[in-house]
Parts: sequence; C-alpha cells; structure tokens
Amino acid sequence: MLLRQWRGNRRLSQLQLSAQAGVSARHLSFVETGRSQPTREMILRLAEELGVPLRARNTLLLAGGFAPAYPESALDGPQLGTVLAALRDVLAGHEPYPALLVDRHWTMVDANAAVGLFLREVPAELLEPPVNVLRLSLHPRGLAPRIRNLAQWRTHVLHRLDQQPTTTADPVLRALHDELLTLPGDRDPQAPNGLVVPLRFDAGGRELTFISVTAMLGTPLDVTLSELAIESFLPANDETARHLHKR
Repeated sequence: MLLRQWRGNRRLSQLQLSAQAGVSARHLSFVETGRSQPTREMILRLAEELGVPLRARNTLLLAGGFAPAYPESALDGPQLGTVLAALRDVLAGHEPYPALLVDRHWTMVDANAAVGLFLREVPAELLEPPVNVLRLSLHPRGLAPRIRNLAQWRTHVLHRLDQQPTTTADPVLRALHDELLTLPGDRDPQAPNGLVVPLRFDAGGRELTFISVTAMLGTPLDVTLSELAIESFLPANDETARHLHKR
C-alpha cells in the first residue's frame, strides 16, 4: 500500500516503475497489493527509483518486516559533530551574505552573523527557539513589513511549500502551508518575470535585493543529515553586494 502511494505521488504507472526497477509489472502489482512479500533489496530498489526520502524508506522497510537501513542521529549528538562543524564553516564562508541551516520543517538550526540583517527589527519573542524561517518571513511582526515585494515573495513561499508535501509526504509541511495561508498578505496573480523570484528587503530605508539558493548534502546516509539544507541569500545586484561588503 505504501509503495503504491509513493508511486502515485510520482505519477508513475506500474509498467513505468517496473521497467525502471527491472522487475515485472506482475510482480510489482503483487507487491503493492500484498499478494507477494518483497525482499529488503526489492524495497530499497523501488524506493531508490521513486526517490523516496530516507526517513520514508525506513518506514517502508518496517512495514515490510525489516529493520531500518538508515540511522537517525540526534543533531546535538557526537555522531554528527564533524559534519555540522563543516556546515557551520560553509555558513561562515558565505559572509557577508546571509545564510542559514534549516531542517525538514524549515526550523532554523544555525545561521551566520549576516542573518542579523534580516532579524534586526524582529521582536524577541518571535526569535525564541524553535524558529520556523518561513513563518518568520511571512509573519506581520516578522520580516513581512520589510519585504517590498511581499505579494510576490509570499506566492513563491506558499507555492514552494505546497510542492514539498507531495515530494516528502510530510503532514507537518502541509499543516505549515495551511497555517501560512491564514497570515495576512496578498498573493501575486501574475506570472513571475525575470529568471528568479528575488527577495527585495528594506534595510533601514535601503532596498537590498537577494536571490536565494538551497543546498543539501549530496550523499547522506543518515536521516537527519538528509533533511538538512543551507539556504543562502546572494546579492542580486552590485549595489546590494557593495552594501553588504561595507557593513
């Protein structure tokens, strides 16, 4: 049943998936309906072809009667210490440009000093951990009053968040999307212009324009690491770059 749900999320037919995974469509049908018990290797092969996140792969294995294949380490545990230290070096290397580390629910794990540019006028109570960066960006007492293209940025954030539950099957992200819809603000009905959606931010009366870039670890084998991402904000014009370098 779970495999069929993931196949449906990816909009693949049984024939398409069976061809990609190198199994017969008949056998795949039996697996999905429970008439055939898949091996551990078969579950992992199908999950790989479907691009199933590591957390959900462990769930598939448990449903099939197998032990999880991927460890899930605590962020503050010793197992991840070296990798997190390297990620903090990456954050520092982005300065003077803002960059932050987020988890699968867009909760801020860490940030470089340049992120203070965005947080300068945010009330302290909104910065009490855990801080959800998407909620903070659209909150009327958060960043929203200083985002000059708020309708466009809000549309971008909501669209991005709307796509993620389809990819990850995470109900928390769906609930976050529904929550952000209730925050005040318009959406931009126009098709976006240009190459990317910029963030036009009011920094003390000066408009700074950024483009956002998301980076993830390329070959994670730990569930926690696979769900971390670095969100960096790079200057979209020379004026923004000059201002950031002068700070």
